[in-house]
Amino acid sequence: MKKEFSLSNEKAMMNFTAKYCDNFENLLSSDGFRRVLDAYLSKVEKRNSNIYKYLQSSMKELDKEEMVESLTRAFELLTILKKDEVVKLRPSYEPLISDKDKFIDFIEDFYAFWRRLERYTIVQNNRVTEGLASVSFTDANNRFSKMILELYRKIEENILGYAPKVYRQLPAGGNAGVILNNVLWPIPKGYEILEDIPFIDTLSLETPFIAYPKKNTRDGMFKETYSNPLRYCSINKDHWFCYPAKVGELLAYIYFHRDFMAHGVTLCNLFELAREEEYRGKKPDMVYVFGARDESGEVKTIFYDDVENDMMLGYVSYGDAIDYFGYMKKMTLTLHNLIMIKRGYLPLHGAMVNIVMKNGKSANVVIVGDSGAGKSESLEAFRGLSENYISDMTIVFDDMGVLKINEQDDVLGYGTEIGAFVRLDDLDQGYAFKEIDRSIFMNPDKTNARLVMPVSTYKEIVRGYKVDLFLYANNYEEVNETNKALDYFSSPEEAIKVFRNGARMAKGTTTEEGLVKSYFANPFGPAQKQKETDVLLDRYFNELFKRGVKVGVIRTCLGIPGKEKDGPKNAAIELFEEIKRF
Repeated sequence: MKKEFSLSNEKAMMNFTAKYCDNFENLLSSDGFRRVLDAYLSKVEKRNSNIYKYLQSSMKELDKEEMVESLTRAFELLTILKKDEVVKLRPSYEPLISDKDKFIDFIEDFYAFWRRLERYTIVQNNRVTEGLASVSFTDANNRFSKMILELYRKIEENILGYAPKVYRQLPAGGNAGVILNNVLWPIPKGYEILEDIPFIDTLSLETPFIAYPKKNTRDGMFKETYSNPLRYCSINKDHWFCYPAKVGELLAYIYFHRDFMAHGVTLCNLFELAREEEYRGKKPDMVYVFGARDESGEVKTIFYDDVENDMMLGYVSYGDAIDYFGYMKKMTLTLHNLIMIKRGYLPLHGAMVNIVMKNGKSANVVIVGDSGAGKSESLEAFRGLSENYISDMTIVFDDMGVLKINEQDDVLGYGTEIGAFVRLDDLDQGYAFKEIDRSIFMNPDKTNARLVMPVSTYKEIVRGYKVDLFLYANNYEEVNETNKALDYFSSPEEAIKVFRNGARMAKGTTTEEGLVKSYFANPFGPAQKQKETDVLLDRYFNELFKRGVKVGVIRTCLGIPGKEKDGPKNAAIELFEEIKRF
């Protein structure tokens, strides 16, 4: 990013490397401040609000550009003078500030407009001009936020004539800050378009981070293409960033357009951010390009198996239709799973947890199921019941993992993510508030509201846990005398039939409705490579039964109206009783 400030799609980006405002004068004279004020005036003009009518009547015969200039000068005076002193010095401002109630309404509305923007501060390590150089990044963010808050308070105080009695310490600077590095890596032929896009080195979040993407569900499956889609797209490198992620054991370079910055920042709560020594000069296992434009104009969600360069490439084209974090997360996991299949490992859509009971018994439990089947909700039930049953619980994966067979023919489970992307509606009401200090919220006021939060460490997800219980999450059958909360299969063939069928009651996490099926409950790799996965299913299920692993069904009842909370809870209690008998 070369500019000192950019404002696009309700996202404000402040390049501290190009310009760092450390006092009121610098801030008010900056291009960024004037652009924000101009955008605010355009908004209130479009609505023809009372505030705009007041401003227009106070500054007659001024066009919008002149209004921006006049208001900025008024703000500058109000940082050092009281209202009456300003009028005395500049009588032309009397119509604007004589009615202090209306002027305060304007200030409050303008300040609220600023705070509703997604605000990002950026430092580029190797490009220092007149901006931020040696100052600590986090300290600079804090000082910048404090300065904006002080500016807002100072102007209001000088208008009112007295200081407020209640101060609310709201974050007024950047919602998130990033330090960028320019990184050289052996870019293969066909990927030159990604050259010189900066890598995110460090992230700083003001939590709770709340984003409002335009979409709230994901639609369809990712499809394979047989030619490199980067050959037909265009990328403005000044508008792009790369998040170097550790996805399980793999290294991923996730490139995204600035209009989807919230999704890119959210990655830090889901995938471990790789250290510079882990990616500098190294070719990744997979590359993902999110938000590129191409000639076709249609929305594309595709992947390309680049055999020649031994990489998987994901590509999602620009558009409002893909403005949902599920597209960022699930394509990354699809690329991971495709590589795992090629390497002879079995990717799982599900959850795995190591549970240690209070009586000393322990088990490593895998629950397989597609979106909305009850994987995360079961983990939430485990957590809610932990005080009565559990002495310790470690989450290995919350959404996507992989099975591997070691040299001793034990089946081990590994994770891919350090975080969880869960439905707010399916969490205990108090839990989301307990986790608010480290969480990222997405459309918290809408159906399928989401919460992204860390749940494990990278060390734990790549450790490898021997599987003791391997269960399919059935969310559509009620528990009764015939159907128990926990049922076990007697043969690999019987188990494969249910797991491969992948039935579930759709919960609104995608655009699907009713009872639906997906191959092996995993449309993120296995469904696209069914022939190869069938071979793996036979091998791994036979090995599970051979090693004495209990393979069965856990009925979560999550898709049954009225059972969304009690279903996973009752299933968890049955599971705990089973582990006690280990």
